[in-house]
Amino acid sequence: MGRRLESLVMRARNLKTKGMTLKEWAELPDDVPGELVDGVLVEEEMASLPHEVVVLFLLRLFGPIDDRGGLVIPSEYKYGVAPRRGRKPDISVYLPGTPQPASRLGTTPPDLAVEVITASPRDARRDRVEKMAEYARFGIRWYWLVDPALRIVELYELGPKKRYTLAASSSSGKVAVPTCRGLKLDLDKLWARVDRLA
Repeated sequence: MGRRLESLVMRARNLKTKGMTLKEWAELPDDVPGELVDGVLVEEEMASLPHEVVVLFLLRLFGPIDDRGGLVIPSEYKYGVAPRRGRKPDISVYLPGTPQPASRLGTTPPDLAVEVITASPRDARRDRVEKMAEYARFGIRWYWLVDPALRIVELYELGPKKRYTLAASSSSGKVAVPTCRGLKLDLDKLWARVDRLA
């Protein structure tokens, strides 16, 4: 481990209780996990196998957006969603024509963010309450919640008062991806893929 990396890791450990800026959080090495909440580095949810299967399935679904000049980013990219808060959605999607991030810390909201809910009540609350409010204030137009345990997908759209309203909720069939003509999420196929794990 190089000197700079050692220094950053030690600083991360020290700042866990003292407080950290968004810039310091963004500069942490990728192998230092956590999101920034009120200047404190907090642990992220532990991704289960169903969680990872759902993320991979959705990354493949959004592949055509990436091919058309958009940008699809998996979970380790960091966003400064508020002055002392940093989050890492499971998937971020920038549609073609939307300004894309150009640094280690995203300050331009993606068009769509996805969180795959894990089984623990604390993690579900983080995705359903905390992140929903933060992503709305940050300006992410679409927020998807995918719950493999309940077999449901909820699509929320940002309203003019920076609040999300439920645009669609489904547990089966095909769901059209908003603003992506011709792109559909096949939920029966997704859940069948998750069931194969059992």
